Amino acid sequence: MPSPPAQERRALTIVLSVLIIDMIGFGIVLPVMPDLIVGLTHTTLGDAARKAGWLMGAFAIMQFMFGPVLGGLGDRFGRRPVILMSMVAFSLDYFMMGLAPTYGWLFVTRAIAGIAGATFVPATAYIADITPPERRAQNFGLIGAAFGLGFTIGPAIGGLLGSFGTRAPFFVAGGLALINATAGFFLLPESLSPERRRPFSLARANPLGTFRSLTRHKHARPLFVAWFLWILAHQAYPSTWAFFTKLKFGWSDHAVGASLAYAGLTMALAQAFVTRRLIPRIGERRAILLGLTIGMAGFLANALVPYGWMLYAVSSLAALQGLVFPSMNSTLSKLVAPNEQGELQGGVASMQSVAAIIGPLLMTNVLARFTQAGGPVWFPGAAYVLSAMLALASLIVVITLARGVFAGVKQPEPTAPR
Repeated sequence: MPSPPAQERRALTIVLSVLIIDMIGFGIVLPVMPDLIVGLTHTTLGDAARKAGWLMGAFAIMQFMFGPVLGGLGDRFGRRPVILMSMVAFSLDYFMMGLAPTYGWLFVTRAIAGIAGATFVPATAYIADITPPERRAQNFGLIGAAFGLGFTIGPAIGGLLGSFGTRAPFFVAGGLALINATAGFFLLPESLSPERRRPFSLARANPLGTFRSLTRHKHARPLFVAWFLWILAHQAYPSTWAFFTKLKFGWSDHAVGASLAYAGLTMALAQAFVTRRLIPRIGERRAILLGLTIGMAGFLANALVPYGWMLYAVSSLAALQGLVFPSMNSTLSKLVAPNEQGELQGGVASMQSVAAIIGPLLMTNVLARFTQAGGPVWFPGAAYVLSAMLALASLIVVITLARGVFAGVKQPEPTAPR
């Protein structure tokens, strides 16, 4: 019988492999998304960026509404079935996007994907299940490494597949998600034992109910605010990067894919070899402050560099912004009971979804405003200046309002069924 650490390592390896493959599929389609929207709408890149923002908003609205439901279902029935359902839904989404005859069709596919959520929510709760509180920050850091590795491989493949047509990457991503679901069915064990499960409550699973449940920890509210501002700032990357680099530097699909792959590689290396060692040494609060500062500097550098190759240097330095997520998530996970981890991650997903509703619309409209004819000034990097301002606001909140969150954090006992 394997020792508990050995069981933890085995389960962690499997769930991280699931996340890596999931992110490869997501990354594959990013380089060609601008071309797909331009082809379906017959518009300019700037206007296509706006339309991409509406698509991302539709996905986020559905995820906001259903993310807490997935978290609650995971607390009731276990993480495994929720993870598998999400992967199947994303497979369907990619196939339908590849077949999309109109721009409106894309809204239907994004809604399906948003309802089913993403593997991030149950996978994060899964890791909380199998990891003692004192090691959660390190293991949550591996989620960032998995995302980074997936982003290293996915966009590079997507940029190459774009030479076979705009639709090809979507079919490959769909097939990959389906293979991932099949492998997960046979290999992924359940992490939440029956005695640690709680009854499903719709009152707690709806978005507002989840927020009410999370905010009962009054001293943690400033950290939720800081995290929300940070997530909002990060919406500039998925919503504008491909458009930004094509508009400012004239990059091809392959060049966009290569830049995303490099950014993913630096993030994966930082999470795997730096953040897991650095967070225990400097503490979660200092790690958050350092990550926010580096991230703010990275946003500004992206906006201002005059040559495209410089973005690679920025990615190398900005990779340490990955300190923020595992440190914040670890701190918050210690504030809720073991049988509330799914609810916590569902609430975090709802918060991310609100940011993902507002952020893409905000960032893509800023990009379009500063790149269209008649705009105030030609400045494709305007969205990244806005992101730097949001990161600064998050940093101020952590410094001034969230100090008490990190003092004497102790995980409560499991809550009684409601």
